[in-house]
Amino acid sequence: MRMAWRIFLMAALAVLPALAPEHAVAQNKPVLVFAAASLKNALDDISTQYQHDTGKSANISYAASSALAKQIEAGAPADVFISADLDWMDYLAGKNLIQTNSRKTLLGNKLVLIAPVKSAHPVAIKPGFPIAKLLKGGRLALADPDSVPAGKYAKAALQYLGVWDSVANSLAPGENVRATLALVARGEAPLGIVYKTDAAVEPAVKIVGTFPENSHPPVVYPIALTASSANPDAAAFLAYVESAKAKPLFRKQGFTVLP
Repeated sequence: MRMAWRIFLMAALAVLPALAPEHAVAQNKPVLVFAAASLKNALDDISTQYQHDTGKSANISYAASSALAKQIEAGAPADVFISADLDWMDYLAGKNLIQTNSRKTLLGNKLVLIAPVKSAHPVAIKPGFPIAKLLKGGRLALADPDSVPAGKYAKAALQYLGVWDSVANSLAPGENVRATLALVARGEAPLGIVYKTDAAVEPAVKIVGTFPENSHPPVVYPIALTASSANPDAAAFLAYVESAKAKPLFRKQGFTVLP
């Protein structure tokens, strides 16, 4: 009997080292963040600093907020979602796919009109401004106005200013705001509508006008933990993004940090 117990104990001890690394991996699994494409530069810097400060890491997937929300709805294992508008966060909240008590409105941004540097001239953005004429037969680059936040803001602004109908058939819609930025940077579109922070990171474009803030819903970025997240580090990463250490990195990229 004693011999049988000794054999059992030795077998159990032999298994433990094999289990320990797997357990450690589970505890140290990177936080998976789904974030609006316009946040890339700021969040890349914050993620690097977070890893330096904590020894832990975050994997960040950037795309249009609409695409990311649909992926979360389909079961993608994101831990944190940062949207470029309230609508897509509300969409997930309505389906009980975020932890509502973790939700905050993190940042603000501005909507701007851009042009390739070589052909950039100031534009007075006001009701009835001749945007169709300024295109000179080209197309207006903007994110998909039916679903992507940057495109929705752009459409709302152009409608408010009474010029949407003049350009509705001359659009070059992109899958996200960074795709729009790239079109203008390459000279494939004479004008585009993006966020101020996007224009700031692309030397091949120049801001030629800023849309009045009352011409579109406020450009804001809500953040929340997903309902399915089981990563013990997710809440800590979210808190870090909201912390005093992260705020200067957002401001450096031109975002407004909201209270």
